[in-house]
Amino acid sequence: MSCSDGAREDAARTERTAAQCPDVLVIGLGPAGARAAAVAATAGCRVVGIERRPRIGEPVQCAELVSSAFTVEGMRWDAVTSQSVSRMVTVVEGEPPESADGFAGRMISRRLFDQQLAALAAARGARLMLGVAVTRLCDDGRVCLSNGMTLRPHALVGADGPRSRVGAAIGQSNRELVVARQITVPLEAPYDATDIFLRAEYHGGYGWLFPKGREANLGVGVDARSRERLKPLLEGLRAQLASAGRIGAAAAVGLTGGLIPVGGRMTASGCLGAVPVALAGDAAGLTNPVTGAGIEAAVRSGELAGLAVAGWLGGRRTALQDYEEELSDLYDGAYARAQRHRREVLHCASASSLRRGWISSPEYWA
Repeated sequence: MSCSDGAREDAARTERTAAQCPDVLVIGLGPAGARAAAVAATAGCRVVGIERRPRIGEPVQCAELVSSAFTVEGMRWDAVTSQSVSRMVTVVEGEPPESADGFAGRMISRRLFDQQLAALAAARGARLMLGVAVTRLCDDGRVCLSNGMTLRPHALVGADGPRSRVGAAIGQSNRELVVARQITVPLEAPYDATDIFLRAEYHGGYGWLFPKGREANLGVGVDARSRERLKPLLEGLRAQLASAGRIGAAAAVGLTGGLIPVGGRMTASGCLGAVPVALAGDAAGLTNPVTGAGIEAAVRSGELAGLAVAGWLGGRRTALQDYEEELSDLYDGAYARAQRHRREVLHCASASSLRRGWISSPEYWA
């Protein structure tokens, strides 16, 4: 064997070892996982990220709204933004619409947004594996995959959604969930606001119409215990808006749906054997219990999780505790307020409680 052949074999062996025994394994490559992978790789860790879906960002299970103040390092917003919105319009139980400024945002393409985040992670040196699912999480931190590989990571980030297997493995599972159903509909005229529909029949949730140029995302979310009502509720809202001339009568496309955790932040760290574990995004319950908004929290928590596991591997044994404290500072106050309003509306969904329980109402913030 020539020297060049030996060098290639050594390089291949090193690559296999890096893949099978990474410093950090990230499970789930949505916004939380992609950011965790990018940050940990930037910190010098050997990172492997796995995603059970064969294509990043598909199917889209999101209303696709972020605030105008939201930033992500390296993001090319022009490539992912469908349009801007300047205000929020709230309709309570068929009463006249109420418009509120101060809710400027971007409607994005989640598919392109997620793909760009994953590309940024790969550019930082993370190895990404698509179409690969976890088949077993062992008590000692080993992770068995659907492609036959068994990985032995030194640290683990769980960013695998509201039904996180990583979270369940460390005793943390989302208990309160909203189920959402969304379609894409044609808009009859350009629109610059996000519409929110608050009704008692949307038990534990709400309806929305979010514009994306000539189309809009139209959806309804309800408490998971009312999921059997979701399809007729969405069809009723679609028919109402079509009758009012807001949206076209053409058949809707792009049916999607998903689960949204609304029980508040969970404990976001633990261990499997000697392997430290950090949860991020939906896996940690990081969505607002009233609005269901979670993209920005996913990105931020992913960044913090990546820093935490990199810090732990670098010898900072308080890194996971520090991660918990940072998440608490960022989200616990806002989520506690949202949970109070959510409980009130669940107990009595009157027009007044629906109104004061939504973020555009001054009473919400009192």
